[in-house]
Amino acid sequence: MALSGSYGSVSREDGLRVLHSSFDAGVNFIDTADVYGAGDNERLIGQFLRSHRSEIVIATKGGATRDSEGRATNNGDPEYLIKACDASLSRLGISEIDLYYLHRVDPRIPIEDSIGALATLVIKGKVRAIGLSEVSASTLRRAAKIYPISALQTEFSIACQFARDELFDVCASLGISFVAYSPLGRGLLSGEISSAIDFESTDIRRNIPRFNNAELEHNLKFVSRLREIASEINITVAQLVIAWVLKQSNSLFAIPGTRNVNRAKLNANTCDIELPSWVLDELNQMPTESMIKGARHNEQMLARTGL
Repeated sequence: MALSGSYGSVSREDGLRVLHSSFDAGVNFIDTADVYGAGDNERLIGQFLRSHRSEIVIATKGGATRDSEGRATNNGDPEYLIKACDASLSRLGISEIDLYYLHRVDPRIPIEDSIGALATLVIKGKVRAIGLSEVSASTLRRAAKIYPISALQTEFSIACQFARDELFDVCASLGISFVAYSPLGRGLLSGEISSAIDFESTDIRRNIPRFNNAELEHNLKFVSRLREIASEINITVAQLVIAWVLKQSNSLFAIPGTRNVNRAKLNANTCDIELPSWVLDELNQMPTESMIKGARHNEQMLARTGL
């Protein structure tokens, strides 16, 4: 997502450099969606996959759409999802998607119907496994009765921990992997933002409450403590918070995004970092609910989740 304008402009050449650098650093799982860059992100990754398909697990998503006026909507209609998957396969230039998610639940369509369509894609050999994104525990249980769900993708970071109480146990009981998106809090926890900034016009953070100037100034005080801890153990702030995320469950995967080659390498190297017990203790005891101000999404985006 970061490579298709959601957090500001990035050239196609730089996007490819980030993908190749991540791969060289050991990354073999790439997550995209048909809505990122209106399909252009899948085309970008498809270009990368031409030389690395057999070595990459590729995940994409369908069901997050826009209406005729450009407003974000959800579409879980079975017929639509079948067509969306075919379009993603074409843009990616592959014959089978490793993991295909229902990106957002459509309140108009029973989840059973949407999952039935995704199961059909598996039967037809177009998809290897299916997943869900941003759904409640009850919806996840209903979906799992129709077809095995391999992964649940939901926002999770040290600044956004609701999934631990609401979803981790359900995933464990059903044998579902948890994929943590935005483990860096959309850059808030990266250590790269040190003051209120003027985001580019295309940057979605312009409309996210916790990045409003007043809230951001408060939230950066929390990040300053993370910076002190990271400095004490000689790693970056980003590595600190990603390493913490990876410690929260044995069946958890983190998908940090970046537009920067060097950060991509550092993020990948986090897998080799073992945090000292005192660091884990302090991070686990931080009262983040009171230390972070502002919602993780704007009201429109939160309304589109199935949580």
